[in-house]
Amino acid sequence: MPTDAVGHQLFVPHLRSWLPAALRRVRRATVALGYDGSDPRPAEEALRVAGEHAVRLRGCRITVLVLADGTADLPTRLGAVEAGLPPEVAVHLMPGPPSRLPVALRAAGAAGAPVLSYLDAVGAVDPVALTAAAAGRHAEALVLAGAGTPLRPALTDAGFPLCTEVELADTGRRIGFGTGSDRSLEALKDNLWAAGLRYLDPHGVPLSPAPEVDPEPLGRALLAELAHGPRTVTELRRYAVTATAYRAVDASRALTTLLDEGLVTRDPEHGRLGGDVLVTAAR
Repeated sequence: MPTDAVGHQLFVPHLRSWLPAALRRVRRATVALGYDGSDPRPAEEALRVAGEHAVRLRGCRITVLVLADGTADLPTRLGAVEAGLPPEVAVHLMPGPPSRLPVALRAAGAAGAPVLSYLDAVGAVDPVALTAAAAGRHAEALVLAGAGTPLRPALTDAGFPLCTEVELADTGRRIGFGTGSDRSLEALKDNLWAAGLRYLDPHGVPLSPAPEVDPEPLGRALLAELAHGPRTVTELRRYAVTATAYRAVDASRALTTLLDEGLVTRDPEHGRLGGDVLVTAAR
């Protein structure tokens, strides 16, 4: 996947899974995109996905908000897609930077509805935009920024309960994600790995995603976390997903290796390595 396409090619599959879940809770949802608008594909694809779900889920209301300075042909490109949408989809194209997201969300009537935001910035992402993105019910945000930008603490400060960030190797870009759902976070991580890009492991070494990866780097990171005290398997899986580039399944494999090598112990000693099993670093 070209690195300049990674944003919308991660956002679109996540949108496909997020929309039905959001619309099961309430009958309306908002999708907000804040970026420079030079590439119309993220907005075009968001409109198409919204239209597909509006047709299948009758009685729902989906608002797609595009906040972009854009190019001269952006309104025309989006207008062509909008013309084929069902009436259940409302489209708002507004000029301006992501910092205008609070005003744009209010104007679009997003209050009280689930909100999924896609924010793309060359450098750091405006904290005002992040706070607005976190304010909706069941809010989630996928964020792209410059390499080294501290997205995870920024997303946490904005109000997202669960956050992660992943540095793309050799591209000068970083991906962040904020949510309140463990399941959604794990699904996003799986999509990241399926994209076929290289990331940086916890020690800054390029990591090429594969069905099974070397458990040693993640194992060292888990041991460092266990140095602070015992953790349940659920806590260690969440640590791997939020604090490293790895997935939850990689944490389970790394823990199995650590147990086999006698570097950690577990309580209870036998049985399935379930979420409530307590893991302690061996002395």
